[in-house]
Amino acid sequence: MNGDLLPFIDNSNNKTIGNQIRKIADQIREETALQIKVTSRILGAAAKISENNDRLIDEVVEMVEEDLVEKENQVFNKSCSVEDLKKRYKTLKEAKLQLGIKANGWVALVSKLNGTTYQNLTSTNLPVSLILNRLDTLEAEISALRLEVSQLCSLLKK
Repeated sequence: MNGDLLPFIDNSNNKTIGNQIRKIADQIREETALQIKVTSRILGAAAKISENNDRLIDEVVEMVEEDLVEKENQVFNKSCSVEDLKKRYKTLKEAKLQLGIKANGWVALVSKLNGTTYQNLTSTNLPVSLILNRLDTLEAEISALRLEVSQLCSLLKK
């Protein structure tokens, strides 16, 4: 009579249900492990993008600084006076720092500026073609990283 009361419970059914639950649990574990790997790759790619972005920003800052130096070259290629420098800079300390010249006063600074060309005091400027090549290389690296990140994201969506 016990068998008649619960006809829907079958020992063979219990084993298959248990096996199905184990299979599902294993699939969940595998998917979790895959998601962890994909997330790790995404974070690695994001770190690479961040590093390249920092490097790109540094190079752009460097180029801007070189442009500013070039503009100052144009200003200081002619003779300048104490009044010119005082109009341009608030303090002697600021002027010495910006120009990279050691001097004890405004007059000494002007005489050093007028005695030597400012171009000799600055670092050599990079050719435009070299700068453009660097930018092209960085853009290619960033594009490759973006492609890798999009591939990783598509893996994650699966």
